[in-house]
Amino acid sequence: MWVDLKEHSYEIIIKRGALEQLGTWVASLWTPQKIAIITDSNVAPLYSQTVMKQLTRVGFSPYLAVVPAGEASKSLTQAAQLYDFLAEAGFTRSDGIIALGGGVIGDLAGFVASTYMRGIHFLQIPTTLLAQVDSSIGGKTGVNTQKAKNLVGTFSQPAGVLIDPAVLKTLEIRRVREGIAEIIKSAAIADLILWEKLKALKDEADLLNQAEVIITSALEVKRQVVQEDEFDNGMRLILNFGHTIGHAIENTAGYGVISHGEGVALGMVKINSVAEAKGLSPVGSTAQLKEMITKFHLPTRLPTWDEQALYSAITHDKKARGTNLKLILLKEIGEAKIVEVPLTEMKDYLKEAL
Repeated sequence: MWVDLKEHSYEIIIKRGALEQLGTWVASLWTPQKIAIITDSNVAPLYSQTVMKQLTRVGFSPYLAVVPAGEASKSLTQAAQLYDFLAEAGFTRSDGIIALGGGVIGDLAGFVASTYMRGIHFLQIPTTLLAQVDSSIGGKTGVNTQKAKNLVGTFSQPAGVLIDPAVLKTLEIRRVREGIAEIIKSAAIADLILWEKLKALKDEADLLNQAEVIITSALEVKRQVVQEDEFDNGMRLILNFGHTIGHAIENTAGYGVISHGEGVALGMVKINSVAEAKGLSPVGSTAQLKEMITKFHLPTRLPTWDEQALYSAITHDKKARGTNLKLILLKEIGEAKIVEVPLTEMKDYLKEAL
């Protein structure tokens, strides 16, 4: 699959067992150079040695940088430590970075690559379902602050993305479900056929057995939107369905307490239920969302609800434009729309707990 952009296009490889052929793939893209493999403490013991050996075999000089696993590592503090790591190893603008991990690593490593020496090239090797279906493509990088998720970031496209569904066998079930939330979102906003495929699945194991087909379908949604709107000024905003409230939930709970996918699931249900009550989304669409989300054991209700804290977090949302906010709502299952509302109207969407 190709992401075809005006100034930078790249290939996405989706193939079971592809990690074992990593060296050949990288050698087809880059000349021999230093490569920093940025990964986390969960992924490093599983796959870092395979990647290091593959790169060494074809003439690269790999350096391994391991950060603590978890959302807390997606910070300016961690980015600064990685800058020091690269500088001490003598990395120049002719060298590169490989992001080996989930969404946190992809966002962090991409951000470091796009800002170190004003930008060096990088590759994405996503190892979680969430990263494989969403965050590894599209060029968004970023880190969190105490105020908001992904508040500091860049648009920087990778040189390529390698997706090996075989690595998903090492994921704990909560992380599998986190990725499924983004797949449900993709189907809900733009792909009724994918929605029907998800309806036909029995459970998470059934989805993983058909991973290549499901991942490809979800990525096709994102690929088309990114090609139309690379810099998130128009239609690309539809990819944020459920994210306005979801990010606020993540932030107020404390990063890592509620996963990104769980926040998105909660956000989709909450915003759609209010939109349906306001006549802005179809009658019955919230029930369909809840049924799908519940089937894959994702949450539809948050036990505690702090309206003021959530509203404060939403005021820092990147979709805000002045005193207005662009909401992503469902026109119907399989099609989304963008509705601009006064930021204060978000209080309507936060009045009651889920």
